[in-house]
Amino acid sequence: MKKVAIYDTSLRDGSQTEGISYSLKDKINIAQRLDDFGVNFIEGGWPFSNSKDTEFFAHFKKHPLKISKLVPFGSTAHPVNPASKDKNLLSLIAAGTEYVTIFGKTWNLHVTEVLKIKLEDNLKMIRDSVEFLKKEGKKVFYDAEHFFDGYKANPEYALKTVSTAKELGADLIIFCDTNGGTLPWEIERISQEAMKKLSLEGFGMHCHNDLGLGVANSLVCVDKGCVHIQGTINGYGERCGNADLVSIMGTLQLKMGHQIVSSAKMKELTKLSHFVSEVSNMAQRPGYPFTGRSAFAHKGGIHIDAVIKNPLAYEHIDPEVVGNNRKFVVSELAGKSTLVAKAKELEFDLDKKSDQAKEMHKLLQRLEKEGYQFEAAEGSFKLLLYKNFKQHKTFFDLLGFKVSVEKRQDNQLISEATIKLEIKGNIEHTASEGDGPVNALDNALRKALSKFYPAISKMHLTDFKVRVLDEKSGTAAKVRVLIQSQDEKDSWSTIGVSENVIEASWQALTDSVEYKLLKDRNWIR
Repeated sequence: MKKVAIYDTSLRDGSQTEGISYSLKDKINIAQRLDDFGVNFIEGGWPFSNSKDTEFFAHFKKHPLKISKLVPFGSTAHPVNPASKDKNLLSLIAAGTEYVTIFGKTWNLHVTEVLKIKLEDNLKMIRDSVEFLKKEGKKVFYDAEHFFDGYKANPEYALKTVSTAKELGADLIIFCDTNGGTLPWEIERISQEAMKKLSLEGFGMHCHNDLGLGVANSLVCVDKGCVHIQGTINGYGERCGNADLVSIMGTLQLKMGHQIVSSAKMKELTKLSHFVSEVSNMAQRPGYPFTGRSAFAHKGGIHIDAVIKNPLAYEHIDPEVVGNNRKFVVSELAGKSTLVAKAKELEFDLDKKSDQAKEMHKLLQRLEKEGYQFEAAEGSFKLLLYKNFKQHKTFFDLLGFKVSVEKRQDNQLISEATIKLEIKGNIEHTASEGDGPVNALDNALRKALSKFYPAISKMHLTDFKVRVLDEKSGTAAKVRVLIQSQDEKDSWSTIGVSENVIEASWQALTDSVEYKLLKDRNWIR
């Protein structure tokens, strides 16, 4: 079984995702994290296209990576330029790397209708470009762009373009499904035909995800000649994205028997995925395979009961092998087994057959019927569990609050909240302004509490969501407010439900603050 090399193009193809814009520091940080994980090749960018990518390669000349090979990306020479004077190719040489990647046109449609040149001229561009790079001592990855579409349209010409690159010394041919519209059985058939006709010992795959098949198309030819897979972390990329390397690496190592990284490094897969999503400022889908926070979450009572008895019942792998963890979701669909499991997480002994478990289960079902949704507000659920076990502490009592919104002649909106609390026998009466009524209330609450609980300054809100639960009731509808908070160590979510959005927000805010204070005293585990 030949080793499959992983080639990451997050910093080039991934950066073309709508909404992603990497700074130079971002690119350096991601490259260092990929290197630490053990990815074989990191495509750092297209140095000819922008100065940021030029600076990126200059940085790593002074600070080389430990494991990964950096690769600059470019195209074959421009039709009017000789290869030796083409600035695009010269920028690849200047990057100072052992490997370079260039792409060339494979599909006759692109040659005649996009480049608007003759088919023979395209072959000359490929020939001259590969020859020049090889003379400069570079190892060349040749990306056969639109290979599968080109093969289906004109197999003879598509093979001729790849044959030209191979004959001039390209070290590896990568078959690209650039439009992402090819089916797995087409990928397999065409790859095998091309491999045989071109006498290739191995080839690479570069697949896009426009059919949602990027991962499947990348893996279908593993053990049938594919020795190199290109993709991006979390599947970032233009349009529908690229083949997702997180799923690819997890599947290759844990399902197909290929050693991609050590077992210890594979346990960092979740951290790697989350790190790249954070730097990319992209929210990660909860149900993301292997590394999503819901990848090993169980909600149905029957499922939870089975997993408690034997995790293999509903988990294809142990979540710990990829650095993730099992999660039991509390909802009206869950039975008492979920409550028992959650209690155990918090080191409480709850007997499934006890009256306490039955009462808790009834309470949970009643609250969910009212609109509470604890699967998205685990912080509030933990507080509920602590109150049931008589382990909750009240840090303050509300005596009253008032929120006002004033719109002035200059169209400026002013939100102000006043609040009166009893804290440790003291009456605190404070007021504060904010960007909106909830922000003003949050500021007033913090202002009142900070003197007694300085740790409040260490937490902040990271997300605020409002959902109307009964659209037919219009502005009188009940709403659900979800608040995500975090400090320097943890993140937690809380919930409030009411016909009044301010009241629902107050419930979620106070739960968030209480969770923080209990957590800091090691009561919340």
